[in-house]
Formats: sequence, structure tokens, C-alpha cells
Amino acid sequence: MALESFKAQISLLFEEMVNQPKDEHEVQEQLREKLREMRAMGLPLPADLVALEKQLDDDLDVEES
Repeated sequence: MALESFKAQISLLFEEMVNQPKDEHEVQEQLREKLREMRAMGLPLPADLVALEKQLDDDLDVEES
């Protein structure tokens, strides 16, 4: 049940990112937090979300350079 709850929460985050692009960085941080929670609980992470997380991290590194 926890996995389905996380999937629903992440889906809502994506909707928020699309509907309120000005808050994109906040939504990205919330997504990272959800993935950290899933890891802490030992839940499987969808490969596409892991790839997205890496892309977001790479983009953040470029912005900070």
C-alpha cells in the first residue's frame, strides 16, 4: 500500500510542476524527498524516476557552475 501512496503523491507533484511552473524548483525538491523516503522504506524506485532524479541533479550542477 505504501508504494501506491508514493506513486499517487509523485503524480500530484508532476501535475503541480506542469500547472505551476514558477514553483518548479520546490516541486523538484519535494520529488527528491519522496524518493529518499521510498529508499528509506526499502521500496522499489521506478527506473524512470531514478533517471529523472539524476537529470535534475545534473541540471542543478550545471546551474551552480
